This record gives sequence, structure tokens and C-alpha cells, in this order.
Amino acid sequence: MLDLAEPDRYDRSFSLMKKVRKFVGFNDRNGILSARQSLKMARSAHAYVRGNTRNFYEWLATSDIEAVPRGPAIWICGDCHVGNLGPIANTDGHIDIQIRDLDQTVIGNPAHDLIRLGLSLATAVRGSNLPGVTTAKMLETMVEVTKRPLRKRAGNPTFNATDRNQSKSR
Repeated sequence: MLDLAEPDRYDRSFSLMKKVRKFVGFNDRNGILSARQSLKMARSAHAYVRGNTRNFYEWLATSDIEAVPRGPAIWICGDCHVGNLGPIANTDGHIDIQIRDLDQTVIGNPAHDLIRLGLSLATAVRGSNLPGVTTAKMLETMVEVTKRPLRKRAGNPTFNATDRNQSKSR
């Protein structure tokens, strides 16, 4: 049974981290940052996805990589999740959503960013008690928006970006 008079484990750990931070030396910084990151990631599945880029790519490496569409080797975010996207507006009021965190950019398959973003969207929706259909609609919209420039580039409005044979021949 949960004792409401006693703070939960997270609050105790965070409080302890605040006290410890005052007395540690520079050499202890990495350990403290790692512990704080772990505490943040323990809050929710979405926080875990946001804070665990390495585990995502380890999981991707052990997955059926042939099922992932191959895109051109281009600069990708490498850490594409909802928290790293944000609005950019111009003076005419036009708003674009752009990646705003580029510290883990690499040359890689753009499908990796889309998979990570989809996972992030799905965990964010799941954690907010929205119906499951909301997740499906968000992911469908993400895929459709991603296909638009590919269709334009191919000069074919019905271009199917998920067809591996067509995307390889481009």
C-alpha cells in the first residue's frame, strides 16, 4: 500500500541529488549527470524514449533492418523526437516546424529519424491518455507529410515512398 505521508522514491532521489550536488567535485560531474538523466527517464515511457538515443540505435541494429526503407545517406538529426522539434515563424506569419537540436547529427538513413519520431509521438500520445486512434492518425499524418516532397521530386503525385523498388531506382 502506498504511504501518502512518505515522498515517493523519485522525490527522495531528486532531493538527495540536490544536497549531493553542493559537495561534489568536478570529477563526480559525469556520475551525477548520469544519475539525474536516469531519474528523468524514469518518469514516463516518453521521457525514456527522449533520453535514450543509444538504446534506440542498439534496438534498431538488432531489428530486421531489411524492413526499414533505405534512403540516401544524408545529414539526419540522429535524435529526432517531439521534444527536439519546434515552431519557426517568419514575419508574414508562416510557421514551419523544424528540428532545433542538432548535437547528435550524423550522415545516415532518414528513415531512422522517422522511426524515432514515430516512436516518440506514439509514447507521448500513450502517456496522455488519448485514444489509440489518435496515435494511428498522428503516424499516418507523419508519413503523408513525409511523402509529399518525395512525390514532388519524383514528378509523380502518386509516387509511393514505401515501395522499396521505386526508392532504390531514384
